[in-house]
Parts: sequence; structure tokens; C-alpha cells
Amino acid sequence: MKNVKILCFIAFVGQSLAAQNVPYNREIFDEWVKMRVGTGEPVFWFCFGEVYTYPEGKLVAKMEGTDCARLLRITKDSVVQLNRKIFAYEDPITGEVMENLNDKKVEPIAYPYQYITYVNRGDGKMVSYVEQGKGNRVTKMPPGGGITARMLNGNMVYSAPVFLNFKTPQGNYEAYENYDFFVNKQTEKLQDKYQLYWNRYGDLPPFLGGGKGVIQLVCYRVDKFEDLPEKWKTYLKTKYPLWMKPPQDMKEIAELQK
Repeated sequence: MKNVKILCFIAFVGQSLAAQNVPYNREIFDEWVKMRVGTGEPVFWFCFGEVYTYPEGKLVAKMEGTDCARLLRITKDSVVQLNRKIFAYEDPITGEVMENLNDKKVEPIAYPYQYITYVNRGDGKMVSYVEQGKGNRVTKMPPGGGITARMLNGNMVYSAPVFLNFKTPQGNYEAYENYDFFVNKQTEKLQDKYQLYWNRYGDLPPFLGGGKGVIQLVCYRVDKFEDLPEKWKTYLKTKYPLWMKPPQDMKEIAELQK
């Protein structure tokens, strides 16, 4: 019995070392920044997945899009991410981008900018602040519970649960999103090294029938617009050229906020 207890303890310790939460220090924070935003030049996250009704689980659309970002370093422990993202709804069977459905115009999820600040607090935690919108509708989101860093078999996982609950001119906006960023240290190929799994629970748009729904996307990172899939590059070039690159600087952010 004693030997069994020892073996169980060893197995538990081995498991805890293979998968465990880790406190933020300069190295963990810098690794997050390098993965999420790069080192100064634009980075592009390409995402694809599905949209389902909830709780029925009916597939009502496919989705693909990009999240592009540029880094501005403020201090060693704080950086700014200049962000722009767009996600298009696609026919669940053909995969073609939808422009009209049920006599309603289909609009992509599109943010002309997001201004995001990441801060390594020095107490083992890292928090983020998000600013978006324009005019009197500029929204500044509080940091919430922060972004958890985890070690998983020698690789890093950064988890960011987001609980959205704020008022808009159309009424109260509520949604839950979760972002799991993976850093695979066993490879240097960007598409394999930096990956993201994203889920959202909230309201579906009217052209999909409204009600509650779930979006789930998988994503990978590249460092050049040219490395995105041809179909998606053509879509942005012909329909939404602004989203071909992230905001250039704070001057552009200020113009977009007017």
C-alpha cells in the first residue's frame, strides 16, 4: 500500500509539472506579446469555423476572417496593440460569402480598430484594457479577470475569458467569449507555432434568425498579408481594403474615433 501511495504521488507531481498555471514574469509577458502582436511589423491571424444556434446546435453559417495587429511598446511591462478585425458569414453548404439572406443584407463582423493595452502588473498577473467605437460611442472596457498563463507539456497556453455586459443605443449587449492562444515551442513555422481557438456565446444577427448562438473558430498566425488564403485576400481587396492591414499609429486611431 505504501508503494502504491508513493507511485500515485509521483504521478500527481508529474502531471502538475506537465500542466500548471504559471505566474507572469518578464519572460512570460514578453512571450505573450511576441506571440499575440509580434515585434513591431503587422501580424495576421486567419480564422475559420462555424456558427450554430443555441441550444439546438443547428449549423446556420460558416465563418472566416482575419485579426491583424501592430505593436507599440510603451515600457518593458506595458504595450499597446493596434488592432483591426473582420469576420464574414458564409453559406453553410457552399462556403461562399453571403451578402443577402432571408431578404436581409448580411454584414460581416467588422471593427475598424481596437486599441488594446497589456500590462504586466508585477504581481504575477497580466491585464488588458480595450477601447473601441467612435464619437460618443467610444467604449472603454475594464480589465476583468485578466489573461491566465498555463504551461502544457512544455508549451504555453494563454486563456482570456471575456464577459461582455454594457449598454448600447440598441439596448443592453451581453455575450461570453473565450480565447485560448497556443505557443508550440517544438516548431518555428508560424502557422504551427502560434494558434488560437475562439468561442463566443451571444445573440445571433437578424439575418440568421436572431436568438442565441455559438461561434467557434480556429486560427493561425502569419506575418504577411500575402500568406493569407487567396479567396480571403480577394474578398478584402475587392470589398474591405481597410482591413488589409492594422492601424498605422495613434494618429489613425484618433481619426477613427471621431
